[in-house]
Amino acid sequence: MTRTLLAFTAAIFAWSTAVCAADASRARDLGIPFDGTPGEWNAITDVAGVTVGFHTQIGESEAGAAIRTGVTAILPRGVDSALKPVPAGIFSLNGNGELTGSHWVEESGLMEGPVMITNTHSVGVVHDAVIAWRVRHGAADAEGYFWSLPVVGETWDGWLNDINGFHVTPEHVFSALDSAGSGPVVEGNVGGGTGMICHQFKGGTGTASRVIEIEDTIYSLGVLVQANYGDRDQLRIAGVPVGKHLTKERAYEDPSEETGSIIIVIATDAPLLPHQLKRVARRATLGLGRMGSYASDGSGDIFLAFSTANPQLNQLDTATVRALGNGQLSPLFLATVQATEEAIVNALVAAETMTGYQGHRAVAIDHDALREVLKQYGRQAAPE
Repeated sequence: MTRTLLAFTAAIFAWSTAVCAADASRARDLGIPFDGTPGEWNAITDVAGVTVGFHTQIGESEAGAAIRTGVTAILPRGVDSALKPVPAGIFSLNGNGELTGSHWVEESGLMEGPVMITNTHSVGVVHDAVIAWRVRHGAADAEGYFWSLPVVGETWDGWLNDINGFHVTPEHVFSALDSAGSGPVVEGNVGGGTGMICHQFKGGTGTASRVIEIEDTIYSLGVLVQANYGDRDQLRIAGVPVGKHLTKERAYEDPSEETGSIIIVIATDAPLLPHQLKRVARRATLGLGRMGSYASDGSGDIFLAFSTANPQLNQLDTATVRALGNGQLSPLFLATVQATEEAIVNALVAAETMTGYQGHRAVAIDHDALREVLKQYGRQAAPE
């Protein structure tokens, strides 16, 4: 009998979902106004080749503890991600968090394999499982070695999840990776975002995209967030201080308990060099700031940007690459700010109320109440 079957006596509601035409509302469905032009799916998967997969766990352990957790997988080049690196850059706004493999990304300017996101205490098992997945899916190097430094980010879900029960297993990681696909991306209580809290509302996974034109060429930029940060009083949506109006039913009342974080992953098909991608990653800070984050001491705010252009790049051989000039990057900077803001709001809007570990409860943002506050400030648009 497998470890997974031995771990639980109660049935776990677990599923693997890459993408689907989600029934849940999104921010634009509520008439929340945003600047910029989104892509077809308004998701990170609008960047051609990028795929996303999830494994979500909602259930109870043998001991009766609440399991509210999961794994998110972002594959920059789909099934080719195990073999073909992407240029990448990283920025840490506040470092009370983890993104494994970041030192080599910083040093080499390239990222190999997928980007994984999970809960804080499951980083190790996800890291090891990604190596096993890459061995299964990628050929050895010229000397016959398999070498990997997986990129795994985390945010803490211990308010709703039995985080020290270590419920994420390698099989769950394989499930998220193998289910990854293109198209619309599900949001809210899914994957690594399952047990997350954002501005003391139920938070989770969110995504958005922008299409921009630079010198007669159309590029896509997409963002995916795992949102688990923020004080209620500071929450702003579309420039409106909604957190000061929607004050009831906070996940926790004591601001000193704000120990959340956010992982932001930015993808683009624009041809950018690693130092330019680091500049793009920094701009996620401004989108986060629009939401009311001040990057508290207990927050891990870590951002990664990669480009799917220049597929001929590798760690060993000479390659001729194409790159935009620094003077052409401003539209990408603005797109990053816009898509980051919308992705976080999408995570809030899609999330559903959840009761979890020790009876702790995180209430989803009330759509009708949110619309009413926006209307008071003249920021309610017609739903799309």
